[in-house]
Amino acid sequence: MRLIVVGCSGSYPGPDSPASCYLVEHDGYWLALDLGSGALGPLQRYVDPRRLDAVLLSHLHADHYLDLCSLSVALRYHPDGVPAHRVEVRGPAGTDRAVGQACGTSPGALAQNIDFADVQPGTFELGPFTVTAVRAAHPVEAHALRLEAGGRALVYTGDTGPSAPVTGLAKRADLLLAEASFVAGGENPPDLHLTGGEAGEMAAAAGVGALVVTHVPPWHDARTALAEARDAFDGTCELAVSGAVFDL
Repeated sequence: MRLIVVGCSGSYPGPDSPASCYLVEHDGYWLALDLGSGALGPLQRYVDPRRLDAVLLSHLHADHYLDLCSLSVALRYHPDGVPAHRVEVRGPAGTDRAVGQACGTSPGALAQNIDFADVQPGTFELGPFTVTAVRAAHPVEAHALRLEAGGRALVYTGDTGPSAPVTGLAKRADLLLAEASFVAGGENPPDLHLTGGEAGEMAAAAGVGALVVTHVPPWHDARTALAEARDAFDGTCELAVSGAVFDL
């Protein structure tokens, strides 16, 4: 399993990265975890968007899904013609309606190229991956996601506050990709985001092999989030940057 960080900026694209998007490849199957604002451009460095097999959305905030509009244009209007397969897009209930509204079109028109399906808490198969979803602590319907393939496990928190179910989902994962939007000591609302320290605490409690800190908004220094995480987690701990590759 290979993880490629396409975009890791929290809340909106930053000067060095688009918003959330992580490519996961296994046995030639290409899955995008989220497709946030500005992500489709740099995604093309790694794979033709028309070759994407699936997009798995954590939740329906613009920095996690909005470039599905750009993907729909590439699928429908590329001069090479419509791909032979429809891209599977799985997300919270109402994803087809949200994407249609954002794109100024109907779910029926999008369905010509995209196969929408809802994500519910539980386990399902997606290509070569066994996916387990649990509800995250966030104001909208949001899921943390665990991908397993080839005997390896990757867990992506999506956006979440501290959460026992998300920590449980991460148990003994090879890699935990955890958001860190907040800074310790700030006026941080509950059930919204993690600090770097809370991401590190989650990694330590779950006994993961490695922690990658992501989703730091442009108004914070990502190095602060990383330092907080390292204070709480003794294992391998790195910062997500656009273009980083992790082989599990």
